[in-house]
Amino acid sequence: MWSGQWVTERLGVRLEGDAELPGLLGLALRRNPKRAHLLVSRVLGKHVPQRPSVVYGVGLDLGRRVRALLGEERAARAVVLGYAETATGLGHSVADGLGPVPYLHSTRRPVRGVAPAGGFEEEHSHATSHLLLPEDPRFLAGDGPLVLVDDELSTGRTIRNTIAALHGRRPRARYVVVALVDLRPAEERAALDAFAAEIGARVDVVALASGTVSLPEGVLRRGQELVAEWEVPAGGAPTGGSAGAGAVRIGLGWPAGLPDGGRHGFTPAHRDRLEAALPRMAGRIAEALPEGGGAPRRVLVLGTEELMYAPLRLAGALEERLAGTEVLFSTTTRSPVVAVDDPGYAIRTRIVFPAHDVPAAPVAPDGSAVPGASPAGASPGAPAGGSTDGPADRYAYNVAGAGFDAVVVVTDSTGDTPALHAPGGLLDRLAAHTRKVLLAVIPSHRAAGEPLRGPSFSSYAPEDVGWLLQDLSAVALEAPIEEREEAIQNGGAHYAESLPVEYQPSERYQALYAAALESSAGRLARAVGAVTETVLAERSPRPVLVSLARAGTPVGVLMRRWARHAHGLDLPHYAVSIVRGRGIDTAALRWLADHHDPSDVVFADGWTGKGAVTRELEQALRGTEFDPRLAVLADPGHCVETYGTRDDFLIPSACLNSTVSGLISRTVLRADLVGPGDFHGAKFYRELADADVSRAFLDTVAARFADVEDDVARDAKELAGADRAPTWRGWAAVERISEEYGIHDVNLVKPGVGETTRVLLRRVPWRILAERGAGADLDHVRLLAAQRGVPVEEVEGLPYSCVGLIHPRYTRGATGTDGRAVRSS
Repeated sequence: MWSGQWVTERLGVRLEGDAELPGLLGLALRRNPKRAHLLVSRVLGKHVPQRPSVVYGVGLDLGRRVRALLGEERAARAVVLGYAETATGLGHSVADGLGPVPYLHSTRRPVRGVAPAGGFEEEHSHATSHLLLPEDPRFLAGDGPLVLVDDELSTGRTIRNTIAALHGRRPRARYVVVALVDLRPAEERAALDAFAAEIGARVDVVALASGTVSLPEGVLRRGQELVAEWEVPAGGAPTGGSAGAGAVRIGLGWPAGLPDGGRHGFTPAHRDRLEAALPRMAGRIAEALPEGGGAPRRVLVLGTEELMYAPLRLAGALEERLAGTEVLFSTTTRSPVVAVDDPGYAIRTRIVFPAHDVPAAPVAPDGSAVPGASPAGASPGAPAGGSTDGPADRYAYNVAGAGFDAVVVVTDSTGDTPALHAPGGLLDRLAAHTRKVLLAVIPSHRAAGEPLRGPSFSSYAPEDVGWLLQDLSAVALEAPIEEREEAIQNGGAHYAESLPVEYQPSERYQALYAAALESSAGRLARAVGAVTETVLAERSPRPVLVSLARAGTPVGVLMRRWARHAHGLDLPHYAVSIVRGRGIDTAALRWLADHHDPSDVVFADGWTGKGAVTRELEQALRGTEFDPRLAVLADPGHCVETYGTRDDFLIPSACLNSTVSGLISRTVLRADLVGPGDFHGAKFYRELADADVSRAFLDTVAARFADVEDDVARDAKELAGADRAPTWRGWAAVERISEEYGIHDVNLVKPGVGETTRVLLRRVPWRILAERGAGADLDHVRLLAAQRGVPVEEVEGLPYSCVGLIHPRYTRGATGTDGRAVRSS
């Protein structure tokens, strides 16, 4: 039976035209005051699960037809534009069939700080505003043909709106409109021809089939009556009772830096990278699927809203890999449709769940927030004057009762929110209708204005950390250590207004670093595991890690790696700047609040000294929604309650500067470089790449994770039951030492092996206090002290392995011509 028969009989809506139409379309009732019916595509992969080879194949076919129409020379200069949300994947597929051409799709998910390159209205839709947000502002600047792709042409008004908006900015001579079906009435076809003549451009239409939709008198009123009669309350199916806990997370290994789709542009080079990675990623999905139990398996790959192309291609690769398994593809949608379990109706079943993508609110045309317009905890949304897409229900159609052995949900990291995993959320709803729910998360691509990432900023992998900083690499900021020290101590400058010249270690010192890393890697791995397990157990099951740049950043990366190693979690990780006496970067805090739930944010650092940063963080976050409790690898100062250990042992990353921290400098806060709404700055020392050991440090520690799993489990259990309340005994010791040595300034007393190392590398040291009998952990300290002519004094009863003292009355004249620190008198 044709899947539009039920609506035709009751509503009188009829399809007339090419013989292929019934095979391409069905009909359903639409909960929309502007239109009573919905044309349901059977080959789009949106509302009706379909084989991915069919879905992708029709897009490729349409793209090849466009290439034949344009000719090879014009086709090579084309740009393809798809429509959100239903045609995002179709547009991608058309671009693939057309050839090596760039692709962009409109979006209803804006990005603060990214100014729209255009926008238009879809008059009949439930969510009308479309944004164009290409990362490259020149994306639409060419004069080649523009190919616009939608799933259907019913009136052509959206097409005219789009062309009018874009033609006014950048006129073109040629437009091609592509759709699965062209159902425009004669007057609308004539209207498009007249519009093309008016703007002086050629507009062609390419479709798989053509026809018209006949609507009887009073169809809208009758449709609303049918909706009222057949609509089921929005509660949906019963939950699976697992609150998403049964969903198995799959680490796809998505290529670093590869966009998740065409929201900000997708180039031929991106497509080549995706093609190369698809077999490997499909293999990871295949390994996680349940066995068929003797019967052929039936698997659904379910994309989410605008994210259609990536899950479609993953489904296609899985279909090719799994002979004998029926692999189907569809996506969730915002479109509210009535479900009727009848073979003559296109939407047989419906799963209803809350939106898990971040709802949107207006932004100005320049990409800035409209004051007072954002819902609480929401990111910005539709353009000023346009519609707001709030946290309404979302839908998955024809999935319930379809007998799937497994459903693989594919979403991007922006959509991987607590709502996705909550009771009644998508994963929970699906659990009632399949043996196994799997979740694959693709990193959301960040356009300009978003966090800086490697390799363009830092030597870390892009997925390791996003730097909420601005790049000051082109600015001369370095000053000699002695000059900086004098200016800092006499009040002429703040330490964050300049940078020390990067210390380049001798071969002997590098050998000490390598030996220290080798001997302490297991101990480091154990502390990383213990602090991460504590965070997961006590702070958030899906924390957003925010490390304090730069010493905290390697630790944040390692915590992220432990979460993936032990739990399969792909945690977001950012690095932010905090400056003693000036607080944390408020622009970075605003960005975090816009993109994440502040209650999930966990600030991380390497170690505590006397606790100055701990106090700075607590003061800076007072009155905000962020949790000020710092998580550290080592807490010898007893300043925090979330730590891996309280031992003062050598963390080898403290031995070096940028070459163990992604080649990133200390952070900079200077009024002429950082405005009120700007991120703090830092430099990327690309020129030091030959000496960089940042990734080697991470890999060496992470390689020991498997060896320490049992120890970590014991440590985590002990920490959970221990009294971890801060005693601030380190601060008390620093105050005592400050007075005992006549310094009278706790800021010049740097306790712990990490802080002592920093003194020797970046400040003008006066003397080093070492706990009597301290061993190899201090070999690098002794070497640095000898190189700088600084005495090392062994003392009893230190709560740390060592303490570095900065010269309390420093002037450059006190050092002599060699620039070395004053020797003890």
